[in-house]
Amino acid sequence: MDIAHFDDLLRLARQQREPQVLLFVFASAGLPADASHSQRVQHDSGVGGELTPLMCVDKTPAALTDFETLCAEAEVAGPPWAIVFSAALSGRNGQPPTVNDIDAALRRMVGAIQAGQLEGLLPFNRAGEPVQLT
Repeated sequence: MDIAHFDDLLRLARQQREPQVLLFVFASAGLPADASHSQRVQHDSGVGGELTPLMCVDKTPAALTDFETLCAEAEVAGPPWAIVFSAALSGRNGQPPTVNDIDAALRRMVGAIQAGQLEGLLPFNRAGEPVQLT
């Protein structure tokens, strides 16, 4: 299944045989204080910059109605964000992932974003559309 919108990810997670937990890291997109003029111009046009993780959360597919619900919760819970990174964590033998597994996975996601290693993470913009990061 192609994921053309966040809600496709949610639908796919609900179809899995093993229980799933969806992991989210909300991030801002900004520029370092020492950014060059060229970097500033690119960033102003929507290209470049650096990502800073702001907050993270886990949700079961059953606990999440749609992307708009996730956005509304994020607006209440934390600072403004530009992009949300997602990943799925699968349970085993009919049991959902443990709290320790979830916490460790979220820490790995935050570290990967800070290091710019985004493989395996699915980013979405504020409209719920997948984002291609280069």
